[in-house]
Amino acid sequence: MQGKPRPSATAEEALTRMDRYVALGLIGQQEVAQLLGLNVTDLTCLGHILGACDAPLGAGDLAELTNLTTGAVTGVLNRLERAGYARRQPDPSDRRRVRVVAVPEAAARVIAVYEPFYARLGAVFAQYSPDEVAVIADWFERASVEMTAHLAEVRSGRLGATAPMVKFDFSRLTEGSA
Repeated sequence: MQGKPRPSATAEEALTRMDRYVALGLIGQQEVAQLLGLNVTDLTCLGHILGACDAPLGAGDLAELTNLTTGAVTGVLNRLERAGYARRQPDPSDRRRVRVVAVPEAAARVIAVYEPFYARLGAVFAQYSPDEVAVIADWFERASVEMTAHLAEVRSGRLGATAPMVKFDFSRLTEGSA
């Protein structure tokens, strides 16, 4: 499949569209979490548990994936177990470790909520060539690395309300490229 012509966009326009998508995603996650009787953090962790499929995650794995402390993950797992979404099971290769698996019936409820949205996104991706989809996937991977680095800065206390207000110069994003 060949991609169709796309209108040009500046880095600033792309960031504005990304901000809108992320904002809608945050609201959407809150709505889905509420529908499922969870909070957003628990829903996010449950998503990682579901995504692990046949390779159940340990609490440490989940902490690393979510940038949460292991103590916070313990609280998440307690809530997910009480709500009937996940359960802990011994690691067959190391009895000292615990793995987390989704309860199949609960997984089906979550999938039923997300399936229509993923079908819509699948239809959007179908409008792009494989090369374009590869660029989109690469962008998300690289942006995730930068988001993780930024989150570390925010958590370090180097950024925040005491930082001076500055206007961001989006033209810096495209300097040196062309």
